[in-house]
Amino acid sequence: MHYAISTTWGPTDVTRAALPFVFAASAVQAGDTVMIMLFHDAVTIALEGAHQKMIPFGPPSRFEEIFSNPKAQVFVCKPCAELRGINEDMLVKNAVFGGMNDLHAQASRTDAKLVSF
Repeated sequence: MHYAISTTWGPTDVTRAALPFVFAASAVQAGDTVMIMLFHDAVTIALEGAHQKMIPFGPPSRFEEIFSNPKAQVFVCKPCAELRGINEDMLVKNAVFGGMNDLHAQASRTDAKLVSF
């Protein structure tokens, strides 16, 4: 199974920001592949050094697990990031700029399910 995950939650609510990463970690642990699309406030999670400072209240922090997992892709909304002064070279090494077309392509896969947080 492949999961295309979209989220808008970032450091303004770390616990909510962590939930898509917890779900993604559970999916890859079960042998699935995932793609997370970060929109709005969530783009800041992918900044180099940012997710290490984000401590959710309750669920475990699984940010690093997804950023470093070969079964996971992380796309950062390019317009959302650029509006915040974020360049692609400021992102963690496994995150790349993308957009709605990337989310659509991932969600359109025959083996995909779309999950939104």
